[in-house]
Amino acid sequence: VDTTGLSEKTAKTPHPKSNPDAVVTVVEYGDLQCPACKGAYTYLVGPLLEKYGSKMRFEFHQFPLSGVHEYAMIAAESAECAADQGKFWEFVDTDYTHQDQLNKDAIDTWATDLKLDMDLFHRCQKSHIKRKAIAAEYDEGVKLGVRGTTTFAVNGQIVENTIESLGKAIDAASSSAAAKL
Repeated sequence: VDTTGLSEKTAKTPHPKSNPDAVVTVVEYGDLQCPACKGAYTYLVGPLLEKYGSKMRFEFHQFPLSGVHEYAMIAAESAECAADQGKFWEFVDTDYTHQDQLNKDAIDTWATDLKLDMDLFHRCQKSHIKRKAIAAEYDEGVKLGVRGTTTFAVNGQIVENTIESLGKAIDAASSSAAAKL
């Protein structure tokens, strides 16, 4: 596969409704085929961004559970390939909205609907060039203590998956950072 114009690195950016310069970083370790992750994205991430978006940098790190979810890795790779074209969050939104339809054909349809350069997207997928970056995020999660998805960490500390717990952790991390200034 021709890898011209492709990069092994992730091109993901923090969520656009979050503050990329915040001293507090919230990381979601997720699997794009995981029903619990879809629920967390809908009922936890959205409200969290509404309430705390200006106080936190929100990142999504790949934690595909390939042994449980048949399309977890291809979805992770496809999201990373979409990120190369500036469409990571749009891909994630589409994936979670239509997760029950997730398969290779659906991913192609979503990429087309997002107006991705399909030649670049297919070469990125076929080359598996993003696997090292995905593995690095997965390994980082394992070292942190992530055992399943969805798992959230605030400034490197795993936090219970509730708005209250995440909010308290964000406020505490913000206060701690402000006290050090």
